Amino acid sequence: MSKLATVTKRLLVGRPFRSDRLSHTLLPKRVALPVFASDPMSSVAYAPQEILLTLSVAGISAYAISPWIGLVVVAVMLVVVASYRQNVRAYTSGGGDYEVATTNHGRRWGLVVASALLVDYVLTVAVSISSAAANIGSVVPFVATHKVAFAVGAIALLTAVNLRGARESGTTFAVPTYAFVLGILGMIGVGLYRTYVRGDELRAESAGFELAQEPSQIAGLGFVFLVLRAFSSGSAALTGVEAISNGVPAFRKPKPRNAATTLLWMGLIAVTMFMGLLMLARITGVLIAEDPQHQLIGVPEGYEQKTLIAQLAHAVFGGFTPAVYYLIFCTGLILVLAANTAFNGFPLLGSVLAQDRYLPRQLHTRGDRLAFSNGILFLAGFATVLVLVFEAEVTKLIQLYIVGVFVSFVLSQSGMIRHWNRRLRTEEDPSARASMRRARVINSIGLAMTATVLVIVLITKFLHGAWIAIAAMVAGYLLMRGIRKHYDRVSAELSRTDGPTVLPSRNYGLVLVSQLHLPSMRALAYARATRPDELEAITVNVDDSDTRQLVAAWEERDITVPLKVLESPYREITRPIVDYVKRIRRDSPRDVVTVFIPEYVVGRWWEQLLHNQSALRLKSRLLFEPGVMVTSVPWQLESSTRVDLRAPTPRRSVRWGAGNGNKGNGERSSGGRSNGQR
Repeated sequence: MSKLATVTKRLLVGRPFRSDRLSHTLLPKRVALPVFASDPMSSVAYAPQEILLTLSVAGISAYAISPWIGLVVVAVMLVVVASYRQNVRAYTSGGGDYEVATTNHGRRWGLVVASALLVDYVLTVAVSISSAAANIGSVVPFVATHKVAFAVGAIALLTAVNLRGARESGTTFAVPTYAFVLGILGMIGVGLYRTYVRGDELRAESAGFELAQEPSQIAGLGFVFLVLRAFSSGSAALTGVEAISNGVPAFRKPKPRNAATTLLWMGLIAVTMFMGLLMLARITGVLIAEDPQHQLIGVPEGYEQKTLIAQLAHAVFGGFTPAVYYLIFCTGLILVLAANTAFNGFPLLGSVLAQDRYLPRQLHTRGDRLAFSNGILFLAGFATVLVLVFEAEVTKLIQLYIVGVFVSFVLSQSGMIRHWNRRLRTEEDPSARASMRRARVINSIGLAMTATVLVIVLITKFLHGAWIAIAAMVAGYLLMRGIRKHYDRVSAELSRTDGPTVLPSRNYGLVLVSQLHLPSMRALAYARATRPDELEAITVNVDDSDTRQLVAAWEERDITVPLKVLESPYREITRPIVDYVKRIRRDSPRDVVTVFIPEYVVGRWWEQLLHNQSALRLKSRLLFEPGVMVTSVPWQLESSTRVDLRAPTPRRSVRWGAGNGNKGNGERSSGGRSNGQR
């Protein structure tokens, strides 16, 4: 079974990398772009659609303001990109917004940012994958009717690819990402050429319908609220911008400059595609409704509303079916791969938090391929739960979205203002001071814009599901505080100097015996070799006949170690032994009791179910007893020997913190043969 698991892992993940190969996994800009920026670039596939979807309630006349809403979203995005270019130059350790907030506002605000980002990364995966299911479902009916299964399968595939390492996943995802960008920009270019140069009239399939409107939504405060809600939905295009600031350590040198350049590329490409799609939607007359059967007048029975990308592709490319399918396929694929931004951001941030003892230390551990494997698996698990709960519906999930990322935006920008103020108090070089003042102005504008968007998002989306994301952030914050308190408490406990420092008076050895066979004899021999002050063998009488046979065999072989029989009227094994150990400790509190337990080493998983169960229960009880040491004495069955012969050659560990020893070829010294065989 262990060999099968190893072979399966190697097929999925690949051969392990040595720790000294970490530098070879660093990303050039052309690979870093699809790794860290696929989310904001791919959000153009659903952010413009969500603007139109929200405005549809007010009727076709409300669509006239969609380009203006888009321009405001673009302005916010450009300011945020410019602001984060300051961040990646000032903070390069990979903590991103968490590090900025912690350094400039304190640890509590840093935890607020961390919890917000972790929640947002999980939502990024769920929203992107669900949107991919909707787009691919526009041309593949099977996917449309099995969106949840498709989404779960896509998450599993992304997990497997990312476990192979950041460089490998980036190389894999680079082609589809650039194919998507070329497809969208090509469609925008062809559409504008046909409209303004050739004078063609491009009409989407939904352009012939009419939008029914709700009177309560077309005037006054109702319309203002609707516009603000449309703007907050369109602001989903900004998600993922912060991932590059978390991933600075993954870039090649010079890391800050390469990260800033990648941010600029990402921002320019994203805003071009975002505004181009809104313009094409306006030109082609696309209608997107939450409930097409009731909101769209003139639709045939059983009408299935296609996504914005699908409708635009059909309108622009007309009868050229290959171009339509290419664009829809690339859109669906990039939305799947957009989740890769979170698969890189979440583990990196989780690693930093684990290093600061706010998350389990396992999240700081690198896997076989030098990726943060545990963080990748955690993210995949949480995202799968969201997809299942919300049935892979983008409209439901997007209401939870972007709250977290704008919380981090606001605290990050305000933190950067404090950063520049602190630097200006000590900097004397005039050119450096001028550069800092410009950076402070950029961050100030970013703070004003992102704070405004956050207020709008909270007002317009709170009752539509944003409260769930806020509750998750609060829960994450409290959980991380609790984990840190636990680690601090354990650290203080282990570093105390007022504990007992005197040696135990005596070592009292107990050998657990059930039968007089080879494992028992090995345990007795090993116990005697340790030379305890007193040594005793104990057995529990659960069957009188078996006990008498054991005692007779013991006397017949004239074993010098005394055998004590513990009575068990209720046929329990664990309790009598634990009670006897407690009695020894109570009579001699300064003694140490060492319990030697013979165990079978098996080679098949089902054999483990047939052996060692009593030993496991006993060990789990004795571990909680102070002054008691538990020693397992292994006996290797033949099946374990065959497995050992087939086992692969041990490699040097590539876990974090390993590889600092002096032994070569991954060898490590051990306390004895038994430790290496257990």
